[in-house]
Amino acid sequence: MAGAVETLKSNGVASDAIDVAWVPGAFELPLVADRMAGSRLYVAVLVLGAVIRGETTHDQHINRAVSMALMDAGLRSGVPVLFGLLTCDTLEQAIHRAGGNMGNKGSECAEAALEMVSLMRQLPE
Repeated sequence: MAGAVETLKSNGVASDAIDVAWVPGAFELPLVADRMAGSRLYVAVLVLGAVIRGETTHDQHINRAVSMALMDAGLRSGVPVLFGLLTCDTLEQAIHRAGGNMGNKGSECAEAALEMVSLMRQLPE
């Protein structure tokens, strides 16, 4: 999350224009993202989190449900809802993708949000 906030700020987004909402788990992400996008108070909603594979296929069901619901939230609201949910095999892999040696998914998500906001402003409603 810190990488996303830093990227937004370094691209001119004021701190008071960034709201952060924490949820208890990945399955709860779409409800909050949908509420935020639907409020029309935001020009984009970045969804960041991680689902780590366990010993069952539970992670696959969560990932599929969350990704589809986030896509629907963006389509319904017309507000870009960015998918920054890591779907990893291990905690170590998630750490590497969240700012370790494999980049920073939060920063990448923030960069995509900035691009989408710019693009959406150019398109007719």
